[in-house]
Amino acid sequence: MEGNRDEAERCIKIASKALEAGDKEKASKFLNKAEKLYPTDRAKALLDALTKNGSSAGNGAYCRRPTDSSARTGAQAGGTSQDSGGTESTKSFNKEQVEGVQRIKRCKDYYEVLGISKEANEEELKKAYRKLALKFHPDKNHAPGATEAFKKIGNAYAVLSNPDKRRQYDLTGGEEPSSPGHAQGGGFDFHRGFEADITPEDLFNMFFGGGFPSSSPHTFTNGRARYSQQTDQRQERAEERGDGGFSMFIQLMPIVVLILVSILSQLMVSTPPYSLYSRPSTGQTIKRQTENLRVDYYVTRDFKSEFKGSALQKIEKNVEEDYVSNVRNNCWKERQTKTDLLYAAKVYRDDRMRKKAELMTMDNCRELDRLNDLFRGG
Repeated sequence: MEGNRDEAERCIKIASKALEAGDKEKASKFLNKAEKLYPTDRAKALLDALTKNGSSAGNGAYCRRPTDSSARTGAQAGGTSQDSGGTESTKSFNKEQVEGVQRIKRCKDYYEVLGISKEANEEELKKAYRKLALKFHPDKNHAPGATEAFKKIGNAYAVLSNPDKRRQYDLTGGEEPSSPGHAQGGGFDFHRGFEADITPEDLFNMFFGGGFPSSSPHTFTNGRARYSQQTDQRQERAEERGDGGFSMFIQLMPIVVLILVSILSQLMVSTPPYSLYSRPSTGQTIKRQTENLRVDYYVTRDFKSEFKGSALQKIEKNVEEDYVSNVRNNCWKERQTKTDLLYAAKVYRDDRMRKKAELMTMDNCRELDRLNDLFRGG
């Protein structure tokens, strides 16, 4: 199972790219594949979110990739610029955006973050998340702390949209901790064991089919880089081909090994020349009897011409040893069964079990006595 972990991670990456491109069908396919190869909480969370919020996702084909050296182009409300080294310059933002970020930071629980009541239903939860996610997405809101606010909004929705996590969250509450060590970055941390299984970016892609919409029909800008849709699709197709071949090889490996072991065992182990029972599949249907103990055994039509003299005596000796061993084992089982029945009848005072034990025929034990008499007489 551990050997499939890397392949499962690769499938999750391809699924994430597909979500960013708005291809829900492809994302679902690779997430299911990842679950089969190596089940993980992330793949399960992505599948659950895709099933639950897939109808809200768009069909846009926007692509997004992070990079540290690419230059960003595009127009913002107040104008943006970037130097050749890839560092971002100050972007414009307004007073309303700053106040919105500060409001999110001051919130003491997930319900307050989304601006809903504790009785809010699923539709109200989705509506609140859509509105806030678009408002605080880092590509639109450049106010200080907007990225943290966006993450907290995503975490709030991810927890409250999960019935089990929401029920537990409601029981324990979401008070702001008094220790400043737990309030890094955003001024509070009311997770207390309620971390989301899905990243805010993945959740955003579930709803909107990719990154924040840009004006270009072929590119998506995330604040650091933009990539052409055509180039990204070619790369994903190449990854799919490579992944499919290796994954298929891994899945077929146990079957191939099983076939090889079966073939080798057949080559190394030959069929014995006799059987204690009639076996039409091997042609051992001719009945014979040993001279010493009168044990019945079955052979093929060519047996008489192949085994004569000392060879025949050796075969019959093996037949008798196998037969005696089987009879002895079966006799032991019969005695054990009878002893157990008598003990149970005594403990539970069950006459039916006692009668059943007394009526046992003990055929193998009687046969073993017969063989012992023959040995003594011989």
